[in-house]
Amino acid sequence: MNRTAAWTLLALASFFCGCRSERKAEAKPAAMPWQRVATWSGHGNAQTDSFDIGLDECRIRWETTNAKPAGAGSFHVTVNSAVSGRALVDAVDHKGVGRGLAYVSVDPHFSYLVIESADVDWTVSVEEPALSTNQKGQ
Repeated sequence: MNRTAAWTLLALASFFCGCRSERKAEAKPAAMPWQRVATWSGHGNAQTDSFDIGLDECRIRWETTNAKPAGAGSFHVTVNSAVSGRALVDAVDHKGVGRGLAYVSVDPHFSYLVIESADVDWTVSVEEPALSTNQKGQ
């Protein structure tokens, strides 16, 4: 390649690199704070006390431990209406030991959890978005 062709390629490369539009960092929304509504733990099946979900969205934080025998166990959680008793949301279905968050959208009202569990210990918490004092007054 001769010197003129090399300079031409270098000039074209610089031109195209300089013409790229700059990516701007997208503003991420601030992380929403969550507050605990209630927590339960146990082994085996359970039905929780009722609790008030005051907003459309809540989340269920869950953890299963101590699978006996190792590698065994099941954990299933539904959110039920405390008024009609019907299942509103199938929130968690997990095998073995683990943990996670399940985001649930339901109309605001009183609910309870039905927990079906075998061969694991479990802990489950219901959380809802924490409202600032500005939002509570609106």
